[in-house]
Amino acid sequence: MAAIPNSTPFHLCAGHPVLDLVNTLDNRFRADGPTELLPNYAAVLEFMDQSGLLEGAQVRARVRSVSQAEAQRATDSVRELREAAANVLYAAADGSAPLPADLRMLARYFHSARQRQELAWVPSAQGSKFIWDWGSSRTEADLPVWILSLHTAALLTSDTLSRLRACGSETCRWLFLDTSKNHTRRWCDMKICGNRMKARRFRSAQGVTRTVDRLTADTPD
Repeated sequence: MAAIPNSTPFHLCAGHPVLDLVNTLDNRFRADGPTELLPNYAAVLEFMDQSGLLEGAQVRARVRSVSQAEAQRATDSVRELREAAANVLYAAADGSAPLPADLRMLARYFHSARQRQELAWVPSAQGSKFIWDWGSSRTEADLPVWILSLHTAALLTSDTLSRLRACGSETCRWLFLDTSKNHTRRWCDMKICGNRMKARRFRSAQGVTRTVDRLTADTPD
């Protein structure tokens, strides 16, 4: 496996890792096609690391142990999960019903992830407890798929879904949770799409002003 790059390509502004995952197909509504930000398993692991879903030591161990075939299969599964989640979430954001086929696919991922977990007893001086643990599945290539699956299930069944929004930019439409005080957030990131839209409106207004000035100047007294 290739080493994880040191760059930080993911802009995690959605307020939830599953929404950030959906946003890794960048500009998915652009006329000339979207940009894939998860081209390989290294990118998947980098996303998991930056999102805090896997620790750096787990990522490094997986880089060393996963075969190319396992890595490709896991990458394909993450992208399939992402697109099924995207279809359901965009439907929810638009106030429409999700397709049954997407729900069935997500359910398969949820059940598969649950089957990999083991009930474990964790002794502690602060208070022992039972937890769901990945056990022997912790070393498998599909661990990112299972982790993301359970986070997707948790999001879809939570009250926070009522704050789901899509960016106001028609080509972007990144998903995010609107946690603003008045629930009026319009952009995935004001510094990116917000400023871009402001600049576009300004250029359009300037163009109209120049056209009016030219027509006025050409009109005889």
